Amino acid sequence: MTLWRTINTGLAAVILIIGVSTAVWAGSTRQDLAQDSTLETIQKKQTLRVGFSTFKPWAMKDKNGEFIGFEIDVAKRLAEDMGVKIRFIPTKWDGIIPALLTGKFDIIIGGMGITPKRNLKVNFSDPYEFTGMSIIASKSAAPDKSSLEGFNNPDTKVSVRLGTTAEKAAQNFLPKANLLKFSDEAASIQELLNGKVACLIASAPLPETLAQKYPQKLYLPLKGDFTKEPIGFAVRKGDPDFLNYLNNWIKVTNSEGWLEARFNYWFKSNQWESLVE
Repeated sequence: MTLWRTINTGLAAVILIIGVSTAVWAGSTRQDLAQDSTLETIQKKQTLRVGFSTFKPWAMKDKNGEFIGFEIDVAKRLAEDMGVKIRFIPTKWDGIIPALLTGKFDIIIGGMGITPKRNLKVNFSDPYEFTGMSIIASKSAAPDKSSLEGFNNPDTKVSVRLGTTAEKAAQNFLPKANLLKFSDEAASIQELLNGKVACLIASAPLPETLAQKYPQKLYLPLKGDFTKEPIGFAVRKGDPDFLNYLNNWIKVTNSEGWLEARFNYWFKSNQWESLVE
């Protein structure tokens, strides 16, 4: 009995030591994660660096050369609630994720659709908005079409923005069409206005805005969007603190109705159009 009592006592001591060590290690790991969080870095530097690309009305330049748009409002409110300054870093869309991963900025706020492929490289917040893909067509190059099927053939040229979910939507819904991919939104629109492509696929409300601006040249073949996709903030992997803050920020601003109000201003009204050329 004495031997077994000694063995049991020793085992208990070992288990206790392991348990304490594990708790200390876990606590230390949590502290290290918190200290390494982008959130802590932003607080220390007192600046939120935002990566984005220009898409009307998500982000664009006004007549004075200043950036305005839905995502600009979102980014400014986020920085304000964090109590820090904001620095906008315009970046080409097809290189925006690599730029985030190399630390060029802290977060992507640019109407980025949440997709499994992107999620392999970055972490996404909860959706803070939803958008859909729409189609705008040329009256001269593709007159009187009223369905996606009418554009799904090898003779049809379709303009899309390179690296966007519009490109993916075109591949899924118009697999037989000839896709022309542009890194610049203005170039993809100009190709449509020149009648060199039959249609342009882009996220709402750009197609509707173009149809209103150029009624003699363009028209909307469909009554509404043909996809629906969630939009989220993109951050580097391994940063639960920053992701937690962003998700809670989304919940709070949604509960206030602030996000919906800004979305309605930029996407469901034309009050801002006089601000841009």
